[in-house]
Amino acid sequence: MNDILAHILPGKNEGLTVKESSGYNAAIALSGLLALIGVGFGVHAFFQGYHNAYNVTREVPWGLLIATYVFFVVTSTGLCLVSSIGHVFNVEAFKPIAKRSVFMAIVTIISGFLVIAFEIENPWRMAIYNITSPNLTSNIWWMGTLYGAYLFFMLIEFALLQAGKHKLAGYLGLSGVIAGVAAHSNLGAVFGLLNGREFWHGPYMPIYFITSAMMSGCAAVVFFHWIAYKTNGWKMSPALESSLLSTAKLGALLITVIMFFTCWKVISGVSGHPPGKYEAMQAILTGPYAINFWIYEVMLGMVIPFCIILSAHPKDMTSLMVAATSSVIGIFFMRYDLVVVGMIVPQFHELGIVDQPHLWSYVPSLHEVMVVVGGMSLCAMGFLMGERLFKGHVSEDH
Repeated sequence: MNDILAHILPGKNEGLTVKESSGYNAAIALSGLLALIGVGFGVHAFFQGYHNAYNVTREVPWGLLIATYVFFVVTSTGLCLVSSIGHVFNVEAFKPIAKRSVFMAIVTIISGFLVIAFEIENPWRMAIYNITSPNLTSNIWWMGTLYGAYLFFMLIEFALLQAGKHKLAGYLGLSGVIAGVAAHSNLGAVFGLLNGREFWHGPYMPIYFITSAMMSGCAAVVFFHWIAYKTNGWKMSPALESSLLSTAKLGALLITVIMFFTCWKVISGVSGHPPGKYEAMQAILTGPYAINFWIYEVMLGMVIPFCIILSAHPKDMTSLMVAATSSVIGIFFMRYDLVVVGMIVPQFHELGIVDQPHLWSYVPSLHEVMVVVGGMSLCAMGFLMGERLFKGHVSEDH
């Protein structure tokens, strides 16, 4: 193995080998098994009927699967944008993270596609009618088209990086950035242009999605790099440590921007008691989703990572990993709250309809949870297999 690595990168990483222990193989096998189990639950739900297997209803049609899909594609876009700072825009401090970040951008969006495939019930229709009967006025059509183009560009970019053609990879990376920003801002428009859902409605949503994607990407870069090095027993080079520190600091800056968005979201949601939005805001401030908001979204997602990053020693990669893990968990709940809370306020609630509840209830079913477990496991398996198949991405400057 060392001879192979020396041939790929002469003069670098002579002692770097990808771990092939039984524990590593077991982790790949376990994640693959869980991914298959998740797919099995999704297939079973298809034959049983989604209305029986899932707890989404006509009143609350979007639930855990949509939230997880948003989480994955947000993370993928963020990884693409953060990695592009180095190999597309030629910022030296971000170059060491490029290759693994591009690969994980591909893995995370494929994981998101797996989850959404079991949410829309007939995913093959999307592939067929996207081409044969396009609706150019539909944000959903643009979302599928743009994310398809984004994945195409990212795959070619990664192949070019593998081949060492960095200049061409930069051009494809720029194309991926453009497609990713367009796709992700369009995803924000899917929410922001729904004037029937007051909690989402507004022009700021596409901007919020892009900013939060960058924040997610910074956390994911630190998260995946730290796990890769610990799993394989490698020691980070000073250049990579510096790059991860720069990424974490960029993440801290973006956290402050998301704090700004969150504060004004709350203010606009309670000031003047806007119909629909006020009820949704009360649900996350003092109602059934208060723990999700205050503990997970605010504390784990923003406050704790921000404080750790600002106070961490420049070479304390473990503290940065704690901050990244906290941020990733908080971001997942951020997506869940965004999707579900926007759905639980009954339409025409202000009319005082008899027997209509103040808020609709939603709790994910076992099938929904297991499909999400399958998507997460596919992501984990893709990450571990990528480290094995691409020799720990050793062509980047460790």
